[in-house]
Amino acid sequence: MPDMTPDPLAGPPPELVARGRGAPRHPRVVDDEKVRQSELAISLVLRVGVSLAVALALAGLGLTFARHPGYVRLSGSSYHPLTELGSHFPHTIGQLGHALAIGDGRGLIGLGLLVLIATPVLRVAVAVLTFAYEKDPPMTIVTLFVLAVLVGSFFVGGG
Repeated sequence: MPDMTPDPLAGPPPELVARGRGAPRHPRVVDDEKVRQSELAISLVLRVGVSLAVALALAGLGLTFARHPGYVRLSGSSYHPLTELGSHFPHTIGQLGHALAIGDGRGLIGLGLLVLIATPVLRVAVAVLTFAYEKDPPMTIVTLFVLAVLVGSFFVGGG
């Protein structure tokens, strides 16, 4: 009796391979161009988010050192006002807005951290859109659930 196990190196069955523009395909085969566009969109969100967060944090650090030149000397106790428990650092959106309005470097650092935290959430939101664009309902639903858990954790976890 011949061996009936499929050869894993043989590739997809011929009925699943596209035969050109408009050729019939199996419904489970995803268009490679759509997948590529989705991956590019997600990578762009991650690159821009992280780059913007780093730029904001570095600008805030530079602004803080420019306004308080004594902090640059990292010897002695000159930088302790930045790291003490009682130091003013924005902890709410209102405080962050006020710090940004008065040009406080710590406000820019806080905004950079906020952008860094929001980047993966935005990545999941873009993934929801890309799975919908690819017409993949199961993955769209699962990713929507992940997005709901992420956003919900911000409201439940405050404390």
